Amino acid sequence: MKYVSDKPIDFTNQDWKQHTPRERARLEARREEEEKRKRALARKKSGPRILLEWALQIGIVILFAYVAVYIFGQTRTNVGQSMDPTLSGGDTLLINIFSYQMNGPAQGDIISYKPNGSTNAHSDIKRVIGLPGQTIQIKDGMIYIDGKVYLEGADYPAITSPGLAAEPIRLKDRQYFVLGDNRNNSEDSRSAEIGVVTSDMIEGRAWFVLSPAEHRRFL
Repeated sequence: MKYVSDKPIDFTNQDWKQHTPRERARLEARREEEEKRKRALARKKSGPRILLEWALQIGIVILFAYVAVYIFGQTRTNVGQSMDPTLSGGDTLLINIFSYQMNGPAQGDIISYKPNGSTNAHSDIKRVIGLPGQTIQIKDGMIYIDGKVYLEGADYPAITSPGLAAEPIRLKDRQYFVLGDNRNNSEDSRSAEIGVVTSDMIEGRAWFVLSPAEHRRFL
């Protein structure tokens, strides 16, 4: 479309052919000026738009990074020797707080939890042994689950102090029985001060040793 004054002219129809060569040249020059003006305006608009797109992309990346760190990258420190030899005192762990949103811990998981549900208490790190509905007992240095010896993947020492588990402990819904891997030097579900761990006390599953560097590995 071409413009004479403010009225558009269609260069493909017969009207355009009625103009003299001089008029055509003048209209062509006006068309070129109009196109230049539009291109300049488009460039002016594209600058802020590009900046806005960059800002939006950066914001999305930051949001995803924040969510990933919040879910997978929260850290907890293992205190004491109760998880030897699997974990050492002072090891910094990454925990996955999303692990148990749908399903509870599995047998053998290493979890972080708040003893007695106290938000002011230091997070404790222990291994899940008993699950809801199971009956746990420790006798003759061995762990029994539902009357059968629980065979673990690692060679842990015989337990010399069964504590509360000297008698059968029937776990209710959302209750878990936890032990430290250093079975004879651990305050865990055998202790009246700790007892069974309920799902609302659990913060997440420990999945990676972050530091020190020489201990760095997946759990």
